[in-house]
Amino acid sequence: MEEAANVMETAANALPLLERRVRQRQPAVSVLKSRLKRGVTCSAPRIQSTLTGFFPVVRWLPKYKLREYICGDVMSGMIVGIILIPQAIAYCLLAGVEPIYGLYTSFYANIIYFLMGTSRHVSVGIFSLMSLMVGQVVFKELFQAGFDLNEDSSSYGPDVFNASLGSNLTAGKVHTVELMGLQCGKECYAISVASALTFLAGIYQVLMAVFRLGFVSVYLSAPMLDGFATGASFTILTVQAKYLLGLKIPRHQGYGTVPVTWINIFANIHKANPCDLITSAICICVLVAGKEIQERYKDRLKIPLPTELVVVAGATLASHFGELNRRYSSSVSGHIPTGFIPPQVPSLDLIPRLALDAIPLAVISFAFTVSLSEMFAKKNGYTVRPNQEMLAIGFCNIIPSFFHCFTTSAALAKTMVRDSTGCQTQVSSVISALVVLLVLLFFAPLFYHLQKCVLACIIIVSLRGALRKFKDVPAKWRTSQNDAVVWLVAMSATALISVEMGLLVGIVFSMACIIFQTQNPRVSLLGRAKDTALYEDMEEYNNLVPPPRVKVFRFQSPLYYANKDSFLKSLYKSVGVEPFLEMTKRKKAEKKAKQMSLKQTKANGDKNNGEVVIRLVERKLDFDTIVFDCSAIPFIDSTGTATFKVLVKDYEQINVGVLLAHCNTSVIDTLRKGQFFGVNDIEMSHLLFHTVHSAVLHANSSFAAAESRPEDSEV
Repeated sequence: MEEAANVMETAANALPLLERRVRQRQPAVSVLKSRLKRGVTCSAPRIQSTLTGFFPVVRWLPKYKLREYICGDVMSGMIVGIILIPQAIAYCLLAGVEPIYGLYTSFYANIIYFLMGTSRHVSVGIFSLMSLMVGQVVFKELFQAGFDLNEDSSSYGPDVFNASLGSNLTAGKVHTVELMGLQCGKECYAISVASALTFLAGIYQVLMAVFRLGFVSVYLSAPMLDGFATGASFTILTVQAKYLLGLKIPRHQGYGTVPVTWINIFANIHKANPCDLITSAICICVLVAGKEIQERYKDRLKIPLPTELVVVAGATLASHFGELNRRYSSSVSGHIPTGFIPPQVPSLDLIPRLALDAIPLAVISFAFTVSLSEMFAKKNGYTVRPNQEMLAIGFCNIIPSFFHCFTTSAALAKTMVRDSTGCQTQVSSVISALVVLLVLLFFAPLFYHLQKCVLACIIIVSLRGALRKFKDVPAKWRTSQNDAVVWLVAMSATALISVEMGLLVGIVFSMACIIFQTQNPRVSLLGRAKDTALYEDMEEYNNLVPPPRVKVFRFQSPLYYANKDSFLKSLYKSVGVEPFLEMTKRKKAEKKAKQMSLKQTKANGDKNNGEVVIRLVERKLDFDTIVFDCSAIPFIDSTGTATFKVLVKDYEQINVGVLLAHCNTSVIDTLRKGQFFGVNDIEMSHLLFHTVHSAVLHANSSFAAAESRPEDSEV
């Protein structure tokens, strides 16, 4: 008895007692009242703070260091503007609208982000992925409205284009639809759909910012976004391939755009335009060579090579003087007017039909913008406000939608160019906007003879970085098989089904993988390092000794309703004893022993022999305590609490104790609310321990005390 008392004293003094702080939480009503009071309080400093927060340019522009910043901002702004012009025209092929609208979008987006953005380096404007998603919706609506999806099915002259957005009619019979009381042709209907879609996407983004829903981007994992972007890049390549060959086939509507488009291309390959094919081959060779030179000598080149602009200028001149459109029927961009079209309210008639289509656009747009903003802010040593970034990109979509623009987001390639060419602030965006403005006011008509196959070449070559990621799949697999599978599923679904469905499948699958991991987590039995209080996995480390008469079990996952059964199965398998089966075995043995006892009693007339036999048949286990190391359990729910309760009760029936160790305060609070420790936590000191070692010492002391007591069976 004295030895048992000493062991118990050692266990009690193993660790100092920790006392929880008492936190007094204010009632929810008072918290709500105080927040409402702060929200409705109006004062001059508060108004000033709100305005400067909404327009960050007011804060940093007065502090602009002209001599230090102006050279870098002007240089980067001009370079990005030069790169932006051919891309703005080219990406309109993806969006299904006329080239002028790409220039409008680039101009307004840069100006608005200059006023509202918090990142110094992000370049907001046309992005290939956004253009593709807009184009999917535009062509779907054109198809449902009965328009011919062949881009060359109708040709509008300059006078008709500038006449009115509401009446694109020619002398022939042209299909029109009524929109907001006006007859709208194909071109008018396309930009009306794109503008209404952009307006809705911007509204969603502003609402997400107002209600602090930025956490939605948490569910867009990096492998999923990477796979989604790669699959979308393959889709972009597919829908542009027909321009390289000069084929006039409509864009496929519905699921399976990639396989159906390739089938159509090969079915019509004999109709390929030799002029477009040769032009495409030359342009791709020049563009790829320029990119390779840029990458190989990027340390020596102070500014990026304007390869796209050179190709556009050379191809335009060749097409003009060679009369490629007239002599070889090569598709050209057509007339691009100068100046601005009067603003127009987005079509309210289209909004109900586009409400769902705008959701993925809004989510992807703000996810790319916020992630790029934070990435470059971290790289350059400053901070951004993610919520303000959502507001900025939201208004970069809402306001331009009144000026016939389509959805924008931050673009990685142009942001990297801006960062590498000395950009210091968003003044660079104003310079880029001025470059686009010059084209809008003076040079736009010069691109009349620019072939569409040249624009397609620019788009396809810009996808090199995304398509190269196929080479990274083996490395992804070696690093994380789960991430590699998520990447492959998102990429395949996006490329083979549709862009929107690929995003949905990618999100659902990546979340399902996480749920699967929590349902099948790693479990282990722990052993003790000699002469220390350190316990670790006996399968992973050598020279560990299991504590005598104690099983230490670690479960590396939250314990909640979805993985309760997995937790129990892994526990029973690890300790080798399932209470219900053990009780069943004992009852069968007891029943059998009782029958034998009765037979022996009848034979010998001994009345007490049956009781002795029953006590002797009880199986002796190699342990009498299970210690749960809860250090890897971040949280539990009510089902987890109930599971622990059942375990304590079931193992108690076979004389095995259950102890918890190393629980965080969240788990402890949940257990207390579920009365796991009894009324008023009366059993807490006997069931809960701060460390595994203190729990093991307590179990050993309890076993020693039990052994020292005289057993009834010894009588």
